[in-house]
Amino acid sequence: MSLRRALFLDRDGTLIVDVGYPKDPAQVELISGAAGVLRELQGEWALVVVSNQSGIGRGMITDAQAAAVHERFVATFAAAGVRFAGFYYCPHAPEAACACRKPAPGLLVDAARELELDLARSIMIGDKPSDLEAGRAAGCAHAVRFGPDADGAVASARCEDWDEIARFVAALTA
Repeated sequence: MSLRRALFLDRDGTLIVDVGYPKDPAQVELISGAAGVLRELQGEWALVVVSNQSGIGRGMITDAQAAAVHERFVATFAAAGVRFAGFYYCPHAPEAACACRKPAPGLLVDAARELELDLARSIMIGDKPSDLEAGRAAGCAHAVRFGPDADGAVASARCEDWDEIARFVAALTA
């Protein structure tokens, strides 16, 4: 059996507007173009959200608030025709030194094992250096920086918007 390839996707700042530590489902706002591109790619790629949510571990948001934001996130993408294969969140504060907080590869490795994904044929897409580092540490073929690259993080590509991501992924599969 051939393992599926995945697009590992950071949530805040990549799929939805980063508002800090979202507590209210009304704060969920899709980044322009994300839903349309993911809807087109979901037949060929497993879409997997991997996101640090340290606001929980820091006591800034409750589990219930995080769950409500997640439900709104899922529903908003579902309304646009996007279905995710899985969601992997790290709720720990940075000082917890866990294996799941990006830049550690734990979220991606767990997803690959549980969803039968091929890390070596997968892509990590995120807006922070920790996203790219997690993708590389997990063995992803590519780590794509979404948005500006002001900190010099090493990436396979830097894409300013979702149309650029669509072109990058299409070039890989052509």
